[in-house]
Amino acid sequence: MTVAALTSPAAAAQTVTTVRSDDAAALLNRLPTEGALSWVRRGEGLVGRGEAARLEVTGPHALTEAADWWESYTDGLDVDDDLGIAGSGPVLFASIAFDPVAGTSVFVVPELTVGRRGGVGWITTIGDVDPRDVPAAFPAEPEDDAAPRLRYADGALDPATWCAAVATAVERIGAGELAKVVLARDLLVSADVPLDPRRLLRRLADRFPDCWTFAVDGLLGATPELLLRRSGRALSARVLAGTAPRGAGAEDQRLADALIGSAKDRAEHALAVDSLVRALEPYCTTLDAPAEPDLLTLANVRHLASDITGTQRRRGPRGAAGLLELIGAVHPTAAVCGTPTGDAAAVIAELEGMDRGRYAGPVGWIDGAGDGEWAIALRSAELDGPTVRLFAGCGIVAGSDPESELAESQAKLVPVREALGGG
Repeated sequence: MTVAALTSPAAAAQTVTTVRSDDAAALLNRLPTEGALSWVRRGEGLVGRGEAARLEVTGPHALTEAADWWESYTDGLDVDDDLGIAGSGPVLFASIAFDPVAGTSVFVVPELTVGRRGGVGWITTIGDVDPRDVPAAFPAEPEDDAAPRLRYADGALDPATWCAAVATAVERIGAGELAKVVLARDLLVSADVPLDPRRLLRRLADRFPDCWTFAVDGLLGATPELLLRRSGRALSARVLAGTAPRGAGAEDQRLADALIGSAKDRAEHALAVDSLVRALEPYCTTLDAPAEPDLLTLANVRHLASDITGTQRRRGPRGAAGLLELIGAVHPTAAVCGTPTGDAAAVIAELEGMDRGRYAGPVGWIDGAGDGEWAIALRSAELDGPTVRLFAGCGIVAGSDPESELAESQAKLVPVREALGGG
């Protein structure tokens, strides 16, 4: 089943205008209260507002249909782009369901996009609005010193039941049914007032500048995991698997040393790297993955990290495979599902007890030239007025301890909880 486009490409032939901008206003200050679109890291990236076109799609051919829709849409545009760099001209923001066959993926073309990369800024508009007439930013909302009153409730599974699910997964792994499965849990939050997504995004960006602060159709967060970047034929990705909390003083270094030396975490990490490499190999002439992982240090946790690079091969008269085809090939990785993929997905459906929706699905953007950046929607939340649904997941392998995995999931929930104003 496919949910039809809410804006028809055939009816949307419009002018797209991109001009250079010297305005230094923070990108996140340009976001509206509703409909925020964001992809920002260290003050650079893209933000958007308004909807020139929108597609909601589900079914076995969801990403193919989305790619065809985007191609049809861009073919009908009259583009005047002074820059011609990645992210200028028309841009499509997207948040894809963890299971695109069963879940609904959302694709949005903003009426206004503001970008900044390498010190170069630009504004893109679709329609009759001249980007030179766009105001610098929305007035910043004053932050009330009083934090909103928040009420927390268990999501699909309470902690004890979730630990039991982890224990069952470990038994399945020990029996040889699979090598790894990622089990997630959710936490429900309600506030006494509607929550401003801009405040949440700014706080996440301030605390986690090395993460991609994203927002698409109410799903927002700060994710450290780059699923895939394409610039021309150059591909890159960052795999994260294996996590440890931060500590104080000498304890912090001890935890770091324990993570890099952990056979359990390194085995989990190797499975995630291997799954991404296997998925990309058919599309690449070169593909390089490091023999040993590095440590990625964030404010609240550390991860084992591997940066993978490759060169995409040319295929057929239309050139290389489209970026959405590549996303479909690499998702879901072992970092968010497990391995073997089909077996892990079946265990998730049986034990997790919830619909992930777009959590742990690909999130990012693609431009008219087919370049773009995509991450995995982790450390995220679904925001709807005064209610929020938070998510966190843990990779379960042989030797995983349910109580330790619960503690890891709670650590992963902390960033968004703190950004909301709670502990």
